[in-house]
Amino acid sequence: MNKSEIIELIARKANVSKKTATQSMDIFVNAVKSNLAAGKNVTITGFGTFTLSTRAARNGVNPQTGKSIRIPATKVPRFKAGKTLRGLIH
Repeated sequence: MNKSEIIELIARKANVSKKTATQSMDIFVNAVKSNLAAGKNVTITGFGTFTLSTRAARNGVNPQTGKSIRIPATKVPRFKAGKTLRGLIH
């Protein structure tokens, strides 16, 4: 399922226009993005938690040259499914 399919589903189930459903989806996505950018977790009870994780610096190999390179530490978003969501997937 992709974003446009989710928007269609929201519009149909909530009996709202696709424009309103799109705005709602965009507000949700932007709220998650801005909170993660601010270093805050986003928890949706029964669904899961969006968090930031730090990936340590490490050595890698440039595939074109075969030379060793240093890959710097970085922060990456993570999602952990909640207990209810995990229970639906067997």
